[in-house]
Amino acid sequence: MGSFVALLRAVNVGGTGKLPMSDLKAICEEIGFSDVRTYIASGNVVFKSRKSEAAIKAALEKALASYAGKPVGVLVRSAAEMAQVSADNPFPKLAPNRTIAVFLDHAPPADALSAVRGRKDEQIRLGKRELYIHYGEGMAKSKLIVPAAKAGTARNMNTVAVLAKMAAEA
Repeated sequence: MGSFVALLRAVNVGGTGKLPMSDLKAICEEIGFSDVRTYIASGNVVFKSRKSEAAIKAALEKALASYAGKPVGVLVRSAAEMAQVSADNPFPKLAPNRTIAVFLDHAPPADALSAVRGRKDEQIRLGKRELYIHYGEGMAKSKLIVPAAKAGTARNMNTVAVLAKMAAEA
């Protein structure tokens, strides 16, 4: 049985159509995941499963669509992959709360960096199935547009580190 992290995309954790983390945990348990734990109210869940990454993604997206009445994107990583995302951070000496990993289903396209617009002091690097972005002055004032990131979901490196640790301990 493997340990996995699922990252929900575009989840509203407050207001209309919200998905409380207690409901996310219950959904995961209903579809057969074990040792389910959520982390902060932004759609992060760690669990164990015998299913493949593709089967986990399909099952969770189906259950969440049924719950929410609309598609909810899910990105899945094994415990080892999550640890690797943390280890591969190309900006280890920069503020982890200003550095994000954008998780994607597939490797970023070769032209991902040339399609970027609105860049000021942000630094961007390609990962295996991630984009890494460091926001020099912070995200609030950034005008950065990264088309390749549209299909993904972002977590700052503090969150990535915690999720990697949780998955390793599961």
